[in-house]
Amino acid sequence: MTDAPAPDRGPRVLIADDQELVRTGFRLILTARGIEVVGEAADGAEAVAAALRLRPDVVLMDIRMPAMDGLEAARRVLAQVPECRVIMLTTFDLDRYVYAALAAGASGFLLKDVTPAHLAAAVRLVDTGDALLAPSITRRLVERFAAGAPAAPAPAVHRDLAALTPRELEVLTLMGRGLSNTELAHTLTLSEATVKTHVARIFAKLGLRDRAQAVVLAYETGLVAPGGPSVRPS
Repeated sequence: MTDAPAPDRGPRVLIADDQELVRTGFRLILTARGIEVVGEAADGAEAVAAALRLRPDVVLMDIRMPAMDGLEAARRVLAQVPECRVIMLTTFDLDRYVYAALAAGASGFLLKDVTPAHLAAAVRLVDTGDALLAPSITRRLVERFAAGAPAAPAPAVHRDLAALTPRELEVLTLMGRGLSNTELAHTLTLSEATVKTHVARIFAKLGLRDRAQAVVLAYETGLVAPGGPSVRPS
């Protein structure tokens, strides 16, 4: 008789927010659902230090914090703990910093009034390596802020698309336009399994963290034009 496999360890989470009430509420919600909260931070500098010390799987990072804002903190965390995933916390769904956060490598964002079930599901989702944002929401944010995003260092992704096959370039273009894997499969007359293979290869070739970065890259390279039809690079 063989031993039963050990249950999968859930994601380890760090909560960074300058409001103690928010931190406490999120911690109670997550722990009640079997997700371990390994630490809390009240500002961006504390968040970076805690991430380096605790090596969490997921960081819930408020955008607006004293000492160091969440955008800079996210950038530093992802540079020094690349296996970590960061979810930005915001009060408004069109926060002007969201685009820069996605470009810096964040896996998505959550509104602070998120439901308990959605919060737990979001943490588990990004821990698997997926992006939190639906492609259409990501696209809406990118289109709105691509032209006037706050100055920020370029995201840590390769801009040269020459490594992609024609089919992979087509898939990336359609991802940039907001299509889900199911919609991609229907549009290209492919199976979803084949689409997932193409998406995985695109991520590997371009050094992309997840789908959110893929959408950002599609706009930044001109593969998709904000507010207009998709375009092919010359």
